[in-house]
Amino acid sequence: MEKYFDASYIWSSIPALLPFFKVTFLVAGLSVLFGTLTGLLLSSMKLGRNRAAKAFAEGYTTIMRCTPSIVLLFLVYYGVPFLAGQFGLYLHDLHTAVFVVITFTLQFAAIMSEVIRSAYLSVGRGQFEAAISVGLTPGQAYRRIIFPQAVVVALPNFANGLLALLQEGALAYTIGLIDIVGKANLIVAANYNAHALEVFIALALIYWVLSIMIEQFFGLLERLFNKGKRSIKTV
Repeated sequence: MEKYFDASYIWSSIPALLPFFKVTFLVAGLSVLFGTLTGLLLSSMKLGRNRAAKAFAEGYTTIMRCTPSIVLLFLVYYGVPFLAGQFGLYLHDLHTAVFVVITFTLQFAAIMSEVIRSAYLSVGRGQFEAAISVGLTPGQAYRRIIFPQAVVVALPNFANGLLALLQEGALAYTIGLIDIVGKANLIVAANYNAHALEVFIALALIYWVLSIMIEQFFGLLERLFNKGKRSIKTV
């Protein structure tokens, strides 16, 4: 089969790819949710006084940072069912998306633990003490003084982590998950590798548009929280 560049394949591929974005969003959304909750726990361990918990959290973050995503994905995909089998549990029938969510939850948790820790430390301790001295409860001080300022610091790093997660999620097709990247590979295979360039250009365009939308959204959030931060300083 003769292979040549045909731009029409770019536009015809986009409608075929977009329906599979729901799988990508589902995996990314669950990973962000569970990863943020786990990252919050890890950051509290890092900021706490328990040396064993702090060492565990720091060690966990270091290990996740040093493990390539593709390696961790295969470790989870093959390792979790193997370990479960040692306890009489059969997990080989689990949907592939479960292993992908576990993998990226582990990685995103490490990222968020540092994002939350650094954002919290960026707000001076004196502001909390000042809020308590004027009659606010600790909960009110965190909610009205500490949290709005910490969010402003955390938002850019959170957005970068989210974009990185979406990009790393493209690796999920290597263990058989049919998300938007998996569908692109199926289209290319069905065409006997003809017009692969056009299909992946279409895929790149979708990711570019999504990335720009996410950046714009978080930029808007940052400006909104910055207004609140300025109002706190003027009080």
